[in-house]
Amino acid sequence: MTLPYERASATRFPVSVDAALRTAGWWPGRWDMRQAEEWADALRAYASPGGHVHAVFPAAVEVWAEFGGLDIAPAGPGQELAPTALRVDPLRGLHAARTLSDLGRALDTEIAPLGAEADDTALLAIDTEGRVYGLDHTGDWYLGPGIDAALGTLVGGLRPARLTVP
Repeated sequence: MTLPYERASATRFPVSVDAALRTAGWWPGRWDMRQAEEWADALRAYASPGGHVHAVFPAAVEVWAEFGGLDIAPAGPGQELAPTALRVDPLRGLHAARTLSDLGRALDTEIAPLGAEADDTALLAIDTEGRVYGLDHTGDWYLGPGIDAALGTLVGGLRPARLTVP
């Protein structure tokens, strides 16, 4: 019997990120669209007291389907910073509809919740192009042009770029 994590080589991610993902239960081809659609429905049904609603779009749903529900913990030291553990669960950002809407307006895109750092110190979000961001008490951070790069930044302990006003 071949286990799901034995099916493909680890060429998509750096070794440390691949190891953390596989330990969390990810494997190439993992896809849970039923769960992703449940999250999409829950987010669409939510409105903040001020009337702010969540954006739901394909780039977010695809990441939720592939990585949703995973608690990803780094296995070693980071390259530039301490690596960050995270949970891919968009409902971690359920009550941040206004915050995400404001960020989307500033970036001229829509933003959806992606999850959170494991200690809930930062909210993770994704835009319509698949770019990933972190929002914490110190500011807003660009984690990468896609989920693969963002996982490399967080789990690999790379320094993210701070979003600034030009």
